[in-house]
Amino acid sequence: MKCLCSGEQLRAADEMVPSENESLATKDRTTSESSSRAVELTKKPHTGNIEEAESSLRESGCLNYEEARALLGRYEYQKGNIEAALHVFEGIDIAALTPKIKFTLARGGERRRRRSQSFSTPPMSINAVTLLLEAILLKAKSLQDLGRFKEGAQSCKVILDIVESSLPDGLPQNFGADCKLQEIVSKSVELLPELWKLADCPHEAIMSYRWALLHHWNLEVETTAKIQKEFAVFLLYSGAEASPPNLRSQMDSSFVPRNSLEEAILLLMILLRKFCLKKIQWDPSILDHLSFALSVSGDTRALANQVEELLPGFMDRKEIFYKLALCYYGADEDSVALNLLRKLLSKREDPMCFPALLLASKICGENPSHAEEGVGFALRAVESLDSTCDHLKSTAACLLGISLSAHSKSVVAEYERVKRQAEALQALETAGRMTTMSDPIILYHLSLEYAEQRKLDAALDCAKQMLKLEGGSNIKSWLLLSRILSAQKRFVDAETIIEAALDQSGKWEQGELLRTKAKLQIAQGQFKNAITTYTQLLAFLQVQSKSYGYGKKLLKSNGNFSGRLELEIWHDLAYVYINLSQWSDAEICLSKAKAINAYSANRCHATGVLYETKGLYKEALRAFLEALDIDPSHVPSLISTAVVLRRLGDRSHHSYTVVRSFLMNALSLDRTNHSAWYNLGLLYDSQGTSSSSLEAAECFEAAVFLEESAPVEPFR
Repeated sequence: MKCLCSGEQLRAADEMVPSENESLATKDRTTSESSSRAVELTKKPHTGNIEEAESSLRESGCLNYEEARALLGRYEYQKGNIEAALHVFEGIDIAALTPKIKFTLARGGERRRRRSQSFSTPPMSINAVTLLLEAILLKAKSLQDLGRFKEGAQSCKVILDIVESSLPDGLPQNFGADCKLQEIVSKSVELLPELWKLADCPHEAIMSYRWALLHHWNLEVETTAKIQKEFAVFLLYSGAEASPPNLRSQMDSSFVPRNSLEEAILLLMILLRKFCLKKIQWDPSILDHLSFALSVSGDTRALANQVEELLPGFMDRKEIFYKLALCYYGADEDSVALNLLRKLLSKREDPMCFPALLLASKICGENPSHAEEGVGFALRAVESLDSTCDHLKSTAACLLGISLSAHSKSVVAEYERVKRQAEALQALETAGRMTTMSDPIILYHLSLEYAEQRKLDAALDCAKQMLKLEGGSNIKSWLLLSRILSAQKRFVDAETIIEAALDQSGKWEQGELLRTKAKLQIAQGQFKNAITTYTQLLAFLQVQSKSYGYGKKLLKSNGNFSGRLELEIWHDLAYVYINLSQWSDAEICLSKAKAINAYSANRCHATGVLYETKGLYKEALRAFLEALDIDPSHVPSLISTAVVLRRLGDRSHHSYTVVRSFLMNALSLDRTNHSAWYNLGLLYDSQGTSSSSLEAAECFEAAVFLEESAPVEPFR
C-alpha cells in the first residue's frame, strides 16, 4: 500500500499491474478465475505485511490499476490508516469505470432473469465490480471518519445510482451473493441517510430514507425494519418537515401521508404489523415512539387499537391495562379508562399500583359523580408510598385535594361541604409546601381553590408565582390571573394581563383570551368595544378553520374546540345586543348559533332572555323549559325559570314551592351563584313573615358577598 504514496512507487505499481487493456478481467478465458483469486487475496488482509501483499498481486497478474488500488486501499483502511486509504481510493477513476460497471451489472441481471447466458461477454467480472463498489463504500466511510460527511454521502450515493440505473427493477434474488455485492449494496443503503444526517442535510436524509424503502434493493427483512425505525425516529424528533412522498407507484386507494408526523406513524404501524406477523423481533421502543407520535397527533384512540392488536405475551397484563387507560383517557373516553383502571387496581391484579392510582384519582377528580371514589384512590396512593420522594407525595396530595374539592360540590349537607372544602385546601397547601411552592401545576390548583373559596388575595399570590415559574407559557395561567383580578373588580388590570398574554401567545391559542377580553369590556360597560373584539375573534376562528398544520392538530386534540367557541361567541353577542335593546341583531346572532347547534341549552336560554326582555313571559318560559329539557343541570335556565314563574304565578303555596325548588336546584349545582341567592331572597321576602324575612336577609347578604367577588367568567 505504501507504493501508492510517491510518484516513483506509483510507476512501480504500474509496472506491477498489467494495463487496463491487458487486464485479465477483460479476457474471456480467465475472467472468473482471476477475479476469484483477487477476492481470495482480499479475504486475508492481515496474513502478512505490505510487501507480501504486493508480491502476491504481482504474481497473480489478475488486477488492473483501479482494481489494485481498490484492494490496497481496503487493506490500508482495515489497518486503520484512514487518510492513507482515502488517498489510495481517490486515485480510482470511478467516472471512467462507471459505464463498464453498469453494463456488467445490467448483463448479469438479464442472465438471472432469463436463466440463460448472453453471447456478449461483459467487460468486467462481477467480482471486479464488487471490489470497485466496495472501494467506493470504504471511501465514503473514510470520509465519515474524517468528518467530511457531505463528501462521504456524495460518494456513497454513487454506488446506489450505479446499481439503480443498471437494475431499475431491483436486484434479483441472490444476485452477487457469492462476491458480497448484496452486502455492499445493503450497507450503502443504510449508510447514505446517516451521512446526510451528520452533514446536517435533513431534506437529503429524508429523500435517502425514502429511496432506501421504495426501491427494490433486495434487503433483508430485519435491515428494512431497522431503516424504517430510524426514519420514523428522524421524522419525529429532528424537527425537519419535508414535502409529502411521491407514491405514484402505489394504488389510487393507498394512503399517502401529508406530513412528517403522518409518515412516521405509518412507518411505525407497518413495523408493528410486521411484528404481529412474526417477521421481525419484538422491539418495545417501536410502541414507545408510536405512543409519542399518536399522542402529538391527538389520536390516542388509534394507539389503543394498536395495543389491543398486539400478540399476547409480549407486554405485561398490568402494563397493557395502564397503557390502554392512558390511551382512552387521551381520547376523552374517561369511563372506559376508569373501568380499565378499576380492573388493574382490583385485588386480583395490583391494588397498590401507584401510577394507576394517580391516573384513576385524576379522572375521578374531573367528574363530580366519581369524586368520592377519586378521594379513595388518592388516599391509597398516599398509603402506597414507601419512599421519601417529596415529588411523588406532593403529586398524590395534589390529586387528593382536587378530588376533595370536586366532591364538596356534590354533597348535600352544608357542614359536609364546608368540611370537604377545608380538607381540599389543606391537601393542596400540603402539596405546595412539599414542593416549596415551585410546582406550577400544584400552584394552579391551589390558586383555583383559593379563588373559589373567595380567598382572592391568596389566590392572586399563587397565580403570580405560577405565572413567573412558567414564564408566561401557559394560557390557563394568564386566564386564571385575569379572572382573579376581575373578581377583585380590577378590570383595567385584568385587561392589561390579557393584552400581555396575547402578545406572548401563539396565534392558535388566542381564542379564549379574546373572549375574556370582551367579557372584561362588557363588565366596564364598553359594549361597542366588546362587539369589535367579538368580531375580531370570529374572523380569527374563520382563518383558523381554513388553516392546516399545527392549528388543525390543536382543534382535533381539543374536541372541536373551535366550533364550541364560535357557538359561545354568538350567544355572548346575543346578550350584548339584548342589553342594547337591538333585538333584531340579537335574533341574527341566535340564528347563527342555531345553525351550529340546534340543541344548545345556552341558545335556548338566550332566546328566553330575549322574550323576557320584550315582556313575552310565556314564550320566555317555554324557551327556558326547552333549555332544561336539553340540560336539566343548566343553572341559568333554572334561575330564569324560577323568575318567570314568580312573575306569572300567584302567591299560593304551590307556586312558592315550585319556584323555590328551581332555585334550590340551581344552588345545589352552583353554591356561588349570586343571582340564585338574590332571587331566593326575593322569594322569601315576598312571604312577609318574620322567619322568612330573616332567611331573605341571609340570602341577600350571601348574594352581595358573592356578587362583589364574582369574576367575569367562572374560575374553572
